[in-house]
Amino acid sequence: MLVLGAALVAAALWLASGGALRKHYDLYLAIEDESVAGLNLNAPVKFNGVEVGKVRDITLDRANPERVRLLLAIERGTPIKQDTLAVLKTQGLTGIAYVELGGSTAESPPLRATAAEPYPVIQTKPSLSTRLENVLTTVLAKLDSTSSNIDAILSDENRKALSLTLANMAAVSQSIAARRDTIDQGIASASRTFDHTARATAQLGPLMDRIGRSAAAVEKLSDAATQTTTRAGQTVDAVGADVQRFTSQTGPELQRLLGELDALTISLRRLTEQTERNPSSLLFGRGAVPAGPGEGGSINPAVDSRNAPKP
Repeated sequence: MLVLGAALVAAALWLASGGALRKHYDLYLAIEDESVAGLNLNAPVKFNGVEVGKVRDITLDRANPERVRLLLAIERGTPIKQDTLAVLKTQGLTGIAYVELGGSTAESPPLRATAAEPYPVIQTKPSLSTRLENVLTTVLAKLDSTSSNIDAILSDENRKALSLTLANMAAVSQSIAARRDTIDQGIASASRTFDHTARATAQLGPLMDRIGRSAAAVEKLSDAATQTTTRAGQTVDAVGADVQRFTSQTGPELQRLLGELDALTISLRRLTEQTERNPSSLLFGRGAVPAGPGEGGSINPAVDSRNAPKP
C-alpha cells in the first residue's frame, strides 16, 4: 500500500508539471524601436493569429535606450524564417498588447543565430498605432504650415490689395458695360472679317493650283535650258579643238610670213627715205657720195677715175 501510494503521488506530480505533454520552446529576440506600453511578461505571442509562445523577458537596450529587447519563447517547430516579422498589436478594447508574427514564405530559409546575438533576431515593423501617430504628426505639421501660410496671405496689406483689386475689377466691368455698343460693333466687324478671310481662303485654292502649274512650266523650261547649255558646251569644245588644230598647223607659216612682211616693210621705209632725200635717184640711180672735208685729193688716179661720174 505504501509503495502504491508513493507511485500515485509521483504520477500526480509528474502530470501536474506537464510530464509527457510538456511543450519545448526555443528562444528568439525581437528589438522594437517604439514604446511597448501595455505589453507584459507572459503576454501571448501569436503566429498568424495562432498562439505559439509567450513573452519571456522585456528589457531596455543598453546601447540605445530608445529600443526595447523582447525575449520570446516560441514553441519548437514553429516556422520562424528570415523574412518573419514581429509587430505589436492590441487585443480588443482592453488594450492588452501581444506580439504578432507573420510574413513568412515557404522559400525563405530558417532563422539562425549570429555571432552578434546569443539568440536569433526576428525583424520588426512599426505597429498600427505608431504608423497612425506618425501620419497624424505629419498631417498636423502640414496643417500648421498651411495655417501659417493662410495667415500670411490674409494679412492687412493683402486684404487691402485684394479690396483694391476688386474695386478695379468693378470699375472695369462698368466701363465694359458702358461701351457695350462699341464692343458689339467690334464683334460684328470681326465676324465680317472672318467671313472675308474664309472667302479669300476659298479663292486661294485655284490660285495655288495655277501657281503650281506655272512652277511646273518653269521647271520644264529650266530643263530645256539646261539641255541647250549642255549642247552649247559640247559645240564650244568641238570649235576649240578645231581652232587649236588650225593654230598648230598654220602658226609656223604665219610667223614666217610676218617675218617676210617685216623685211619688206623695212626695205620700203628705206626706199621712201632715200626718195625723200634725193628724188632724182628714181631716174638717175644712186650717185656717188660727195667727199667729206680733207678728202679732196686722191693719191690713186685709178680710184679717182673709177669714182668720177659717168656722162
